[in-house]
Amino acid sequence: MAGIKETPRQKMMGILYLVLLGIAATTVTDHVLDAFRNLTVSLETSTKNVQSTVTNSFASFEATNMKSDPVRATPIHDKAKKVQTYINDLNNYITQIKNELIVQGGGIEEVTGDVKARADVDISPRFMIRQGKAKDLKLRIMDTRNKILTSMEPNERAGVKLALNAEDPPKMKGRLRTTWEDDNFGEGVPLTAAITALTKIQADLKNSESEVVRKILGSATNVDIVLDRFEAVAVAPSSYILVGQEYKASVFLTASSSTSNPEITVGGQKLNVVDGKGLYTTVAQSEGEKSWSGVIKVRAASGELKEYKLAEQSYTVARPSAVVSPDKMNVFYIGVPNPVSVSAPGFAKDKIRATVSGGEISGGNGAYSVNVKSSGEVIVTVTGTMENGKTTTLGSSKFRTKRIPAPRVKFGGKSGGRLGTGAMKAQNRIFAVLEDFEFDAKFEISHFSMYITKPRGEPQVFESNNNAFTPAMQNAMNGIVTGSRVFFDNIFATGPDGMKRQLDPIAFMVD
Repeated sequence: MAGIKETPRQKMMGILYLVLLGIAATTVTDHVLDAFRNLTVSLETSTKNVQSTVTNSFASFEATNMKSDPVRATPIHDKAKKVQTYINDLNNYITQIKNELIVQGGGIEEVTGDVKARADVDISPRFMIRQGKAKDLKLRIMDTRNKILTSMEPNERAGVKLALNAEDPPKMKGRLRTTWEDDNFGEGVPLTAAITALTKIQADLKNSESEVVRKILGSATNVDIVLDRFEAVAVAPSSYILVGQEYKASVFLTASSSTSNPEITVGGQKLNVVDGKGLYTTVAQSEGEKSWSGVIKVRAASGELKEYKLAEQSYTVARPSAVVSPDKMNVFYIGVPNPVSVSAPGFAKDKIRATVSGGEISGGNGAYSVNVKSSGEVIVTVTGTMENGKTTTLGSSKFRTKRIPAPRVKFGGKSGGRLGTGAMKAQNRIFAVLEDFEFDAKFEISHFSMYITKPRGEPQVFESNNNAFTPAMQNAMNGIVTGSRVFFDNIFATGPDGMKRQLDPIAFMVD
């Protein structure tokens, strides 16, 4: 079964937590403690975003399904609300534990925003392990997980693998088998790391809620609903056309089915109806605002013939004007040529010319390339040469200018996770890669730090002033063993816009 589709940021935070926990097991520095605090803040932000998604899902369902078919929708809505109750109960319990840990840690310090005794490695084992809180939490997590799954129908469970889990980690070569409780809250775990672990559980909890609620509420669309309410809709490809062009609009019922055969009339003219839709066409003879309306008649399940009046539709007929279309996207990017196609109805391509404010433009015959240097907005203006030789302004369009998006750091073709020992040793550099970006833009890495932590060893720190490993880095990499952790941070790269950027860190566990 497919798992929860976490965002790259969520995956990175999970990996980073494991790396930080490994580092914390050997040394607790302010840098490591700050990293745990930053991870907690990021998890809390992600959790709020997921909560907004859940809230919107319920609001949308209540505004549509609950109003159009309350008899069928109410049991589905109640089931989703019941799952939400399970989630909230566990979330409140975790919040109570976090609050107690904060109290035992001396409260929150204003300067750091973290618990005062954040480096303390005795509070978490004492409260969570020896007093049995971690064991009770584990039982509650597994009980909540079971309640969620059993509340769903088999078809709803298909494709769902909950992020919420508290299973013991698998036994790894060269490492004694540990429990879920010890891994997260046991000996050597700083107080701030324990709080981060609880925050991650809450994030997994909300991700599970979002996935399950979406599945349950989405099942309403699979119910065979009898259509007894209709809304007349008209959709036109464009409401702005030129003199001599044909105006087209599709008129149909949003609640129509394959068995319905409505009668659609516009201006006394009966339209040809295919698959519940009628096509209305007319030819624009003059400029100005135009309007039209119509009537849709359909036979309901009761046999009654019902009539629905289409709301008045309007469109504008205008003289020819310039059209400026970006070839790839609706913005111009700094540092790369931005292809633009320019056309103007009624003018040959060799009779039009484009200029740009706040940038440079080259090309002609309808095909141009725009270069911009700063963020903000630019205006592309199009002029045309008429038959009498005079030049007239045909129109202008405003475009946003933006920096090229930041690339992702790759090592061995991956941006974190697990990598075999052989694959790790075979690499000698990192790369900055732009994914899913239409332009051929390259980033050059100018600096990065590499941290290597072997099992039960002290972290090793190295620096490089390009994307390649230094001899010291290569020697250290050749000595890694299974269970080692490799972390790349302080990564800086320069793109075609000439601006240096700091990129997100990546972390690996050596298999």
